[in-house]
Amino acid sequence: MEYNKDVFYHDIIESMVTALEARDTYTAGHSLRVSDMTNKLCELLNLDNENKQIIHIASHLHDIGKIGVKDSVLNKEGPLNDIEWELLKKHSEIGYNILIKSEFLKDIANIVLCHHERWDGNGYPNKLKNEEIPYGARIIALCDSIDAMKSNRPYRKGLSDGICKEEIRKNIRVMYDPKIAKCVLNNWDDIIIGYNGYEELVIDTSK
Repeated sequence: MEYNKDVFYHDIIESMVTALEARDTYTAGHSLRVSDMTNKLCELLNLDNENKQIIHIASHLHDIGKIGVKDSVLNKEGPLNDIEWELLKKHSEIGYNILIKSEFLKDIANIVLCHHERWDGNGYPNKLKNEEIPYGARIIALCDSIDAMKSNRPYRKGLSDGICKEEIRKNIRVMYDPKIAKCVLNNWDDIIIGYNGYEELVIDTSK
């Protein structure tokens, strides 16, 4: 069989995501939805192919660090307490430490590390702010938020498009890069195209 580097890396990434989803019922399908939205958003932001590919791969792997979080925290049915929340927040650093071992994945590792940083500097793990945060991490953060808001949870139903958009508006320059957030709001239907098609299969995380 002829060796193809791109196919090889893609297969490794898919295997890593599958390993995570095998032990985390909540993230079943999550990485796929986030990566699809991320890819579309990168196109709308007119990123070049190299950066688009890096960010797309990072979106697939953004939660890979959850593989190092205890099952009792990862699969808890209901809100986490303060101690559990601090344990869960370690997943971005765990993911970074997994990925940084590969020179090829260096840029991807940095995006994964920073995907929970906030525009106002109140995110984690390093409280980066504004343009200190890697551009790809700012994109993934917004797509990750959309999926979190629209997903059904054991303690609440997924939010409507209208409520999701209002939450994004309220958090421009708080959680989100203003230019990226405005691009999402101005192209909402394009960003979440196909999202409802996932609903029956993977969006209900309460089961």
